[in-house]
Amino acid sequence: MGSTRVRIAIDAMGGDNAPDEIVAGAVRAQAELDVDVVLVGDPQQVEAALKHHTQSSAIEIVSSEGTIAMEEEPLTALRRKPKASINVAMDLVKQKQADAVVSAGHSGAAMAAALLRLGRLKGIDRPAIGAVLPTLIAGKPVLILDVGANVDCRPKFLEQFALMGTIYSQYVLGNSEPKVGLLNIGEEPNKGNELAIQTHQLLTENSLIPFIGNAEGRDVLSGHFDVIVCDGFSGNVLLKFAEAVGEVALQILREELPRGLHGKAGVTLLRPNLKRIKQRMDHAEHGGGLLLGVDGVCIISHGSSQAPTIFNAARLAKDAIDNNVLDRIRSSYDPTVAARSDS
Repeated sequence: MGSTRVRIAIDAMGGDNAPDEIVAGAVRAQAELDVDVVLVGDPQQVEAALKHHTQSSAIEIVSSEGTIAMEEEPLTALRRKPKASINVAMDLVKQKQADAVVSAGHSGAAMAAALLRLGRLKGIDRPAIGAVLPTLIAGKPVLILDVGANVDCRPKFLEQFALMGTIYSQYVLGNSEPKVGLLNIGEEPNKGNELAIQTHQLLTENSLIPFIGNAEGRDVLSGHFDVIVCDGFSGNVLLKFAEAVGEVALQILREELPRGLHGKAGVTLLRPNLKRIKQRMDHAEHGGGLLLGVDGVCIISHGSSQAPTIFNAARLAKDAIDNNVLDRIRSSYDPTVAARSDS
Protein backbone atom coordinates (compact mmCIF):
# COMPACT_ATOMS: atom_id res chain seq x y z
CA MET A 1 0.00 0.00 0.00
CA GLY A 2 3.05 2.24 0.08
CA SER A 3 2.48 3.51 3.61
CA THR A 4 3.01 2.24 7.13
CA ARG A 5 -0.16 3.97 8.35
CA VAL A 6 -3.26 1.83 8.57
CA ARG A 7 -5.94 2.98 6.13
CA ILE A 8 -9.54 2.37 7.19
CA ALA A 9 -12.59 2.63 4.93
CA ILE A 10 -15.60 3.71 7.00
CA ASP A 11 -19.14 3.30 5.65
CA ALA A 12 -20.38 6.83 6.31
CA MET A 13 -23.95 6.03 5.28
CA GLY A 14 -24.51 2.94 7.45
CA GLY A 15 -26.41 3.12 10.74
CA ASP A 16 -29.24 5.02 12.39
CA ASN A 17 -27.09 8.10 13.01
CA ALA A 18 -25.36 8.35 9.65
CA PRO A 19 -23.64 10.34 8.44
CA ASP A 20 -23.12 12.86 11.27
CA GLU A 21 -22.11 10.50 14.09
CA ILE A 22 -20.17 8.22 11.76
CA VAL A 23 -18.20 11.16 10.42
CA ALA A 24 -17.55 12.49 13.94
CA GLY A 25 -16.10 9.15 15.03
CA ALA A 26 -14.02 8.92 11.87
CA VAL A 27 -12.54 12.39 12.35
CA ARG A 28 -11.57 11.55 15.91
CA ALA A 29 -10.05 8.23 14.81
CA GLN A 30 -7.80 9.88 12.23
CA ALA A 31 -6.74 12.54 14.73
CA GLU A 32 -5.98 10.22 17.65
CA LEU A 33 -5.15 6.75 16.31
CA ASP A 34 -2.46 7.54 13.74
CA VAL A 35 -4.58 6.07 10.93
CA ASP A 36 -5.82 7.37 7.60
CA VAL A 37 -9.59 7.36 7.20
CA VAL A 38 -11.55 7.06 3.95
CA LEU A 39 -15.21 8.02 4.26
CA VAL A 40 -17.43 6.16 1.80
CA GLY A 41 -20.78 7.76 1.06
CA ASP A 42 -22.76 10.47 -0.65
CA PRO A 43 -20.21 13.31 -1.11
CA GLN A 44 -22.65 16.13 -0.40
CA GLN A 45 -23.91 14.61 2.85
CA VAL A 46 -20.43 13.62 4.02
CA GLU A 47 -18.96 17.04 3.22
CA ALA A 48 -21.82 18.72 5.09
CA ALA A 49 -21.07 16.57 8.15
CA LEU A 50 -17.33 17.27 7.91
CA LYS A 51 -17.91 21.03 8.06
CA HIS A 52 -18.68 20.67 11.77
CA HIS A 53 -15.10 19.47 12.47
CA THR A 54 -11.90 21.50 12.34
CA GLN A 55 -9.62 18.44 11.95
CA SER A 56 -11.31 17.05 8.85
CA SER A 57 -9.28 18.62 6.02
CA ALA A 58 -7.12 15.55 5.33
CA ILE A 59 -9.95 13.00 5.26
CA GLU A 60 -10.60 11.45 1.85
CA ILE A 61 -14.14 10.90 0.57
CA VAL A 62 -14.97 8.08 -1.85
CA SER A 63 -18.31 8.45 -3.60
CA SER A 64 -21.03 5.82 -3.34
CA GLU A 65 -24.67 5.62 -4.37
CA GLY A 66 -27.33 4.37 -1.97
CA THR A 67 -27.37 2.14 1.10
CA ILE A 68 -28.83 -1.22 2.10
CA ALA A 69 -31.96 -0.67 4.20
CA MET A 70 -32.59 -2.89 7.23
CA GLU A 71 -35.74 -4.38 5.69
CA GLU A 72 -33.97 -5.41 2.47
CA GLU A 73 -32.75 -8.93 1.78
CA PRO A 74 -28.94 -8.57 1.82
CA LEU A 75 -27.84 -10.56 -1.25
CA THR A 76 -30.59 -9.22 -3.49
CA ALA A 77 -29.95 -5.63 -2.39
CA LEU A 78 -26.17 -5.92 -2.79
CA ARG A 79 -26.54 -7.15 -6.35
CA ARG A 80 -29.14 -4.50 -7.19
CA LYS A 81 -27.00 -1.72 -5.71
CA PRO A 82 -23.39 -2.42 -6.74
CA LYS A 83 -22.36 1.14 -5.79
CA ALA A 84 -23.93 1.03 -2.31
CA SER A 85 -21.60 2.34 0.38
CA ILE A 86 -20.86 -1.08 1.92
CA ASN A 87 -20.01 -2.55 -1.51
CA VAL A 88 -17.68 0.33 -2.34
CA ALA A 89 -15.97 0.11 1.07
CA MET A 90 -15.35 -3.64 0.65
CA ASP A 91 -14.01 -3.07 -2.86
CA LEU A 92 -11.44 -0.64 -1.45
CA VAL A 93 -10.06 -3.45 0.75
CA LYS A 94 -10.19 -5.95 -2.11
CA GLN A 95 -8.25 -3.54 -4.35
CA LYS A 96 -5.67 -2.89 -1.56
CA GLN A 97 -6.71 0.75 -1.32
CA ALA A 98 -7.72 0.25 2.32
CA ASP A 99 -6.69 -2.18 5.06
CA ALA A 100 -10.03 -2.51 6.84
CA VAL A 101 -13.74 -1.73 6.70
CA VAL A 102 -15.94 -0.36 9.49
CA SER A 103 -19.72 -0.32 9.07
CA ALA A 104 -22.68 0.33 11.35
CA GLY A 105 -25.16 -0.45 8.60
CA HIS A 106 -27.11 -3.62 7.84
CA SER A 107 -25.01 -6.34 9.52
CA GLY A 108 -26.26 -9.06 7.20
CA ALA A 109 -25.36 -6.94 4.19
CA ALA A 110 -21.90 -6.21 5.62
CA MET A 111 -21.22 -9.91 6.10
CA ALA A 112 -22.58 -10.81 2.66
CA ALA A 113 -20.56 -8.04 1.02
CA ALA A 114 -17.41 -9.28 2.77
CA LEU A 115 -18.01 -12.82 1.53
CA LEU A 116 -18.82 -11.71 -2.03
CA ARG A 117 -16.03 -9.15 -2.33
CA LEU A 118 -13.26 -10.56 -0.14
CA GLY A 119 -14.02 -14.27 0.15
CA ARG A 120 -13.26 -16.64 3.02
CA LEU A 121 -9.82 -17.46 4.35
CA LYS A 122 -8.50 -20.85 3.26
CA GLY A 123 -9.71 -23.56 5.64
CA ILE A 124 -12.63 -21.53 7.01
CA ASP A 125 -16.12 -22.76 6.11
CA ARG A 126 -18.07 -19.97 7.81
CA PRO A 127 -16.97 -16.57 9.13
CA ALA A 128 -17.99 -15.61 12.66
CA ILE A 129 -18.71 -12.31 14.35
CA GLY A 130 -16.73 -11.98 17.56
CA ALA A 131 -17.96 -9.66 20.31
CA VAL A 132 -15.99 -8.60 23.37
CA LEU A 133 -17.85 -8.30 26.69
CA PRO A 134 -16.65 -7.22 30.14
CA THR A 135 -16.33 -9.72 32.97
CA LEU A 136 -16.22 -9.63 36.75
CA ILE A 137 -12.43 -9.40 36.53
CA ALA A 138 -11.33 -5.86 35.64
CA GLY A 139 -9.27 -5.69 32.47
CA LYS A 140 -10.14 -9.26 31.48
CA PRO A 141 -12.82 -9.28 28.76
CA VAL A 142 -14.32 -12.36 27.17
CA LEU A 143 -14.59 -12.92 23.41
CA ILE A 144 -17.83 -14.58 22.30
CA LEU A 145 -18.28 -15.98 18.80
CA ASP A 146 -20.39 -16.41 16.84
CA VAL A 147 -22.87 -13.67 17.80
CA GLY A 148 -24.99 -13.61 14.67
CA ALA A 149 -23.29 -14.58 11.42
CA ASN A 150 -24.44 -18.23 11.44
CA VAL A 151 -27.80 -19.19 12.92
CA ASP A 152 -27.32 -22.87 12.12
CA CYS A 153 -23.89 -24.44 12.70
CA ARG A 154 -22.08 -27.72 12.31
CA PRO A 155 -19.51 -28.94 14.86
CA LYS A 156 -16.58 -28.18 12.54
CA PHE A 157 -17.78 -24.57 12.24
CA LEU A 158 -17.59 -24.13 16.01
CA GLU A 159 -14.16 -25.77 16.02
CA GLN A 160 -13.00 -23.15 13.51
CA PHE A 161 -14.57 -20.38 15.61
CA ALA A 162 -12.62 -21.63 18.62
CA LEU A 163 -9.32 -21.59 16.75
CA MET A 164 -9.89 -18.10 15.34
CA GLY A 165 -11.01 -16.89 18.76
CA THR A 166 -7.87 -18.34 20.35
CA ILE A 167 -5.66 -16.41 17.92
CA TYR A 168 -7.59 -13.18 18.42
CA SER A 169 -7.50 -13.53 22.19
CA GLN A 170 -3.75 -14.15 22.15
CA TYR A 171 -2.61 -11.40 19.84
CA VAL A 172 -5.22 -8.65 20.22
CA LEU A 173 -6.60 -9.11 23.73
CA GLY A 174 -3.19 -10.08 25.13
CA ASN A 175 -3.98 -13.47 26.68
CA SER A 176 -0.85 -15.58 26.31
CA GLU A 177 -2.73 -18.71 27.38
CA PRO A 178 -6.42 -18.10 26.65
CA LYS A 179 -9.02 -20.43 28.11
CA VAL A 180 -11.65 -21.54 25.61
CA GLY A 181 -15.11 -22.72 26.57
CA LEU A 182 -18.16 -24.08 24.76
CA LEU A 183 -21.51 -22.51 25.66
CA ASN A 184 -23.74 -25.26 27.04
CA ILE A 185 -26.41 -26.10 29.61
CA GLY A 186 -24.06 -28.07 31.85
CA GLU A 187 -20.40 -28.74 32.58
CA GLU A 188 -20.41 -32.45 31.71
CA PRO A 189 -19.15 -33.47 28.23
CA ASN A 190 -22.36 -35.40 27.50
CA LYS A 191 -24.67 -32.47 28.24
CA GLY A 192 -26.52 -30.43 25.63
CA ASN A 193 -27.79 -31.14 22.16
CA GLU A 194 -26.01 -33.16 19.48
CA LEU A 195 -24.17 -30.08 18.22
CA ALA A 196 -22.72 -29.39 21.67
CA ILE A 197 -21.72 -33.00 22.31
CA GLN A 198 -19.95 -33.42 18.97
CA THR A 199 -18.28 -30.01 19.22
CA HIS A 200 -17.00 -30.81 22.70
CA GLN A 201 -15.23 -33.86 21.32
CA LEU A 202 -13.66 -31.90 18.44
CA LEU A 203 -12.41 -29.16 20.75
CA THR A 204 -10.96 -31.69 23.16
CA GLU A 205 -9.04 -33.42 20.37
CA ASN A 206 -7.65 -30.26 18.73
CA SER A 207 -4.23 -29.54 20.24
CA LEU A 208 -4.21 -25.98 18.83
CA ILE A 209 -7.22 -25.00 20.95
CA PRO A 210 -6.75 -24.50 24.73
CA PHE A 211 -10.19 -25.91 25.51
CA ILE A 212 -11.08 -26.24 29.19
CA GLY A 213 -14.70 -27.42 28.94
CA ASN A 214 -18.29 -26.30 28.80
CA ALA A 215 -19.37 -22.84 29.93
CA GLU A 216 -22.84 -22.41 31.40
CA GLY A 217 -24.72 -19.12 31.15
CA ARG A 218 -23.56 -18.04 34.61
CA ASP A 219 -19.93 -18.56 33.56
CA VAL A 220 -19.97 -16.24 30.55
CA LEU A 221 -19.11 -13.03 32.44
CA SER A 222 -17.25 -14.70 35.32
CA GLY A 223 -13.79 -14.07 33.87
CA HIS A 224 -12.98 -17.78 34.04
CA PHE A 225 -13.09 -18.04 30.23
CA ASP A 226 -11.30 -15.87 27.67
CA VAL A 227 -13.15 -17.23 24.63
CA ILE A 228 -16.60 -18.80 24.44
CA VAL A 229 -17.89 -20.39 21.25
CA CYS A 230 -21.49 -20.99 20.26
CA ASP A 231 -23.80 -20.94 17.25
CA GLY A 232 -24.89 -17.54 15.99
CA PHE A 233 -28.47 -17.91 17.22
CA SER A 234 -27.46 -18.50 20.85
CA GLY A 235 -24.65 -15.97 20.64
CA ASN A 236 -26.86 -13.19 19.33
CA VAL A 237 -29.44 -13.77 22.08
CA LEU A 238 -26.65 -13.82 24.66
CA LEU A 239 -25.06 -10.63 23.32
CA LYS A 240 -28.28 -8.63 23.28
CA PHE A 241 -29.28 -9.86 26.73
CA ALA A 242 -25.87 -8.86 28.14
CA GLU A 243 -26.15 -5.42 26.55
CA ALA A 244 -29.63 -4.97 28.02
CA VAL A 245 -28.39 -5.96 31.49
CA GLY A 246 -25.62 -3.39 31.22
CA GLU A 247 -28.06 -0.66 30.21
CA VAL A 248 -30.43 -1.57 33.05
CA ALA A 249 -27.60 -1.52 35.60
CA LEU A 250 -26.42 1.90 34.41
CA GLN A 251 -29.96 3.28 34.50
CA ILE A 252 -30.47 2.00 38.06
CA LEU A 253 -27.26 3.71 39.14
CA ARG A 254 -28.40 6.97 37.54
CA GLU A 255 -31.76 6.81 39.29
CA GLU A 256 -30.77 5.58 42.73
CA LEU A 257 -27.46 7.25 43.54
CA PRO A 258 -28.62 10.90 43.40
CA ARG A 259 -31.56 10.40 45.81
CA GLY A 260 -31.38 12.86 48.74
CA LEU A 261 -28.61 15.25 49.76
CA HIS A 262 -26.23 12.46 50.75
CA GLY A 263 -26.83 10.79 47.42
CA LYS A 264 -26.04 13.94 45.45
CA ALA A 265 -22.83 14.47 47.41
CA GLY A 266 -21.93 10.83 46.88
CA VAL A 267 -22.43 11.09 43.14
CA THR A 268 -19.93 13.95 43.01
CA LEU A 269 -17.37 11.96 44.96
CA LEU A 270 -17.99 8.80 42.97
CA ARG A 271 -18.00 10.41 39.52
CA PRO A 272 -14.59 8.93 38.51
CA ASN A 273 -15.73 5.50 39.67
CA LEU A 274 -19.03 5.83 37.80
CA LYS A 275 -17.17 6.76 34.64
CA ARG A 276 -15.07 3.61 34.91
CA ILE A 277 -18.21 1.54 35.55
CA LYS A 278 -19.76 2.91 32.37
CA GLN A 279 -16.61 2.17 30.40
CA ARG A 280 -16.60 -1.44 31.59
CA MET A 281 -20.30 -2.03 30.90
CA ASP A 282 -21.07 0.07 27.84
CA HIS A 283 -20.96 -1.89 24.57
CA ALA A 284 -19.99 1.34 22.76
CA GLU A 285 -16.56 1.06 24.39
CA HIS A 286 -15.80 -2.07 22.35
CA GLY A 287 -16.72 -0.64 18.95
CA GLY A 288 -18.46 -3.68 17.54
CA GLY A 289 -17.65 -7.18 16.39
CA LEU A 290 -14.77 -8.36 14.23
CA LEU A 291 -15.87 -10.55 11.33
CA LEU A 292 -13.33 -13.37 11.61
CA GLY A 293 -12.76 -15.76 8.74
CA VAL A 294 -13.02 -13.45 5.72
CA ASP A 295 -9.97 -12.33 3.73
CA GLY A 296 -9.93 -8.81 5.12
CA VAL A 297 -10.42 -6.93 8.39
CA CYS A 298 -14.10 -6.03 8.83
CA ILE A 299 -15.69 -4.47 11.90
CA ILE A 300 -19.48 -4.63 12.20
CA SER A 301 -20.78 -2.01 14.63
CA HIS A 302 -24.23 -1.51 16.15
CA GLY A 303 -26.85 0.14 14.01
CA SER A 304 -27.34 2.72 16.75
CA SER A 305 -23.62 3.55 16.85
CA GLN A 306 -22.58 7.07 17.73
CA ALA A 307 -19.20 8.75 17.39
CA PRO A 308 -17.46 6.96 20.34
CA THR A 309 -18.47 3.56 18.95
CA ILE A 310 -17.08 4.35 15.51
CA PHE A 311 -13.85 5.62 17.06
CA ASN A 312 -13.48 2.37 19.02
CA ALA A 313 -14.36 0.32 15.94
CA ALA A 314 -11.48 2.00 14.08
CA ARG A 315 -9.21 1.25 17.04
CA LEU A 316 -10.33 -2.40 16.96
CA ALA A 317 -9.56 -2.58 13.23
CA LYS A 318 -6.10 -1.08 13.77
CA ASP A 319 -5.35 -3.56 16.55
CA ALA A 320 -6.30 -6.48 14.31
CA ILE A 321 -4.05 -5.19 11.52
CA ASP A 322 -1.12 -4.31 13.78
CA ASN A 323 -1.22 -7.81 15.26
CA ASN A 324 -1.44 -9.63 11.90
CA VAL A 325 -4.62 -11.46 12.85
CA LEU A 326 -5.39 -12.53 9.28
CA ASP A 327 -1.95 -14.01 8.67
CA ARG A 328 -2.01 -15.77 12.03
CA ILE A 329 -5.33 -17.42 11.16
CA ARG A 330 -3.94 -18.37 7.75
CA SER A 331 -0.86 -19.89 9.38
CA SER A 332 -3.05 -22.18 11.48
CA TYR A 333 -4.19 -23.83 8.25
CA ASP A 334 -1.10 -23.19 6.10
CA PRO A 335 2.27 -23.43 7.96
CA THR A 336 4.07 -21.62 5.09
CA VAL A 337 2.37 -18.40 6.25
CA ALA A 338 3.73 -18.68 9.81
CA ALA A 339 7.04 -16.96 9.11
CA ARG A 340 5.29 -13.94 7.57
CA SER A 341 2.83 -13.57 10.48
CA ASP A 342 5.66 -13.61 13.02
CA SER A 343 7.78 -11.03 11.16
